[in-house]
Amino acid sequence: MNQPSLHTSLSPALLHLYDVRDSIVVIIDVLRATSTIATALYNGANFVIPVDSVPRCIELGGQLRAITAGERDGKVAPGLTYGNSPFEYPREFIQNKILVLTTTNGTKLLHMALNNGAPSIITGSFPNLSAVCDYLVKEKKNVILGCAAWKDRFNIEDTLFAGAVISRVKEHFDINCDSSQMAESLYHDAKDDLYEFMKEKNASHYHRLTGFGLEKDIRYCLTPDGANILPIYRDGRLIVDKQED
Repeated sequence: MNQPSLHTSLSPALLHLYDVRDSIVVIIDVLRATSTIATALYNGANFVIPVDSVPRCIELGGQLRAITAGERDGKVAPGLTYGNSPFEYPREFIQNKILVLTTTNGTKLLHMALNNGAPSIITGSFPNLSAVCDYLVKEKKNVILGCAAWKDRFNIEDTLFAGAVISRVKEHFDINCDSSQMAESLYHDAKDDLYEFMKEKNASHYHRLTGFGLEKDIRYCLTPDGANILPIYRDGRLIVDKQED
């Protein structure tokens, strides 16, 4: 019996090299968009609308009386109310509300996958690592792990997450993909302490966010299963997948 395939796209600039039309695409933006999406939904948000521009975020927020949030280059974008930290969305704040979110890299990649014909899109981060892996194994479909990276440049943390997924699910997939093999190798080297690995390598996003005083965010976003639900894209919204096993 043939197994489904799994590939890793290390940057949005490489996504066009993969045929997303028959694959589940996992959007990975560990620091911090997909970690924040999982956290907001885990804490009871009705849904999250990912948009690729600040004006669209403001427009939808007004129409839906939603929370508008997002960052550009690590800071709250002008005209938006909240930023991209998972700690901004505790249950007492976000429960039963709508979050409209725009980010530098993650929401852009999601819309790229959508425009390229992806039939199924989920978001992945360490806070929902187990939910992602369980879903991919259960679905038995081709998978593309899409790293949001940083302005099309490779980054370590998204690749580490891809490697973490691969290390858990590889027995269920045919993986003939050098970037996937590299991602798993990198994760194997880092898995004992992801934060210290990022620090030791002076990873660009570690450096950037530490400069903003966001060590707490980095540690949370590298910790598995703190918000272990599966955000799935349906009709323009990210919602919690409710399917039973």
